[in-house]
Amino acid sequence: MPWLRLIRWKNLLIIFLTQLLAWWCVVVPDAPFVPDVLNLQNFLLISASTLLIAAAGYIINDYFDIKTDAINKPYKVVLETVIPRKQAIIAHTALNIFALILAGIVAVQAHHPEWVFLQLSCTLLLWFYSTDFKRQYITGNVAISLLTALTLLILILYEPTAHPGGMPLKYAFSDKGYVLLFYAYFAFMLTWMREIVKDMEDQIGDEKTGCMTMPIKRGLQYSANFTLALAAVVIISLVVVSLVMLRGHFWQLPLYFTLLLLIPLLIWCFRFSKRSGTNHYHTASSQLKIIMLSGICSLIIYHLEFR
Repeated sequence: MPWLRLIRWKNLLIIFLTQLLAWWCVVVPDAPFVPDVLNLQNFLLISASTLLIAAAGYIINDYFDIKTDAINKPYKVVLETVIPRKQAIIAHTALNIFALILAGIVAVQAHHPEWVFLQLSCTLLLWFYSTDFKRQYITGNVAISLLTALTLLILILYEPTAHPGGMPLKYAFSDKGYVLLFYAYFAFMLTWMREIVKDMEDQIGDEKTGCMTMPIKRGLQYSANFTLALAAVVIISLVVVSLVMLRGHFWQLPLYFTLLLLIPLLIWCFRFSKRSGTNHYHTASSQLKIIMLSGICSLIIYHLEFR
């Protein structure tokens, strides 16, 4: 169905899975009975709001990116070929309004109506990303990475019991606020890597439509080296976090990190550095997505080991 393709339903499913696991495995277990704000009903409202904003973001991105997509991915273009642009902009507006209403319901219940400004900021950031930021050097990559991290950080804002505490780093994994911050950090870094790789894949169409992404401004080799540097930071961070947990006599999550994140990332870096070309970058992007999914699923191991 064209509309499902337009809103990237598979990506929306991943976003929902991320928030659901973070809520179920991190937010819920620490509460005496139920979370102060994010009970099941309110969590579903906030998650629905997030999904609607993301769907609207995909629509507006394609709306302003028709020419570029026609060059890079002509077989995926549905706007104007199947769905009229006028319908798309109406759907974008309606989805954002509905998303703000859902978030507003929860914010008012929590006696903090100002919290809804986070969702409003996300809608504005997605608009400016689609119209301007994505064509700029680094800015667009960082904007999308931040929005990805916010799918987890929003749970901290809307759930008072998830605000980070002041416990020592050795025991930080007993504090759900820190846990959500850790996962948001890794989501940010891996998304940044993937966005650069996608820009490398789309370089030809981006250059023809006047974009100034990293591969266009600094070249493919520089972009590859920058991505590998980000991967090195992620790998070092995972090693440090694993060692901290081992000092606290926790071993299941470090083992998971090693087998399903560290080793795959090292293999990815080796393969990524050895080849180039559109197909290679497309494969590398897909592989990073799988690694991100593995990271999300580690929340289940966290729940089993720390709760």
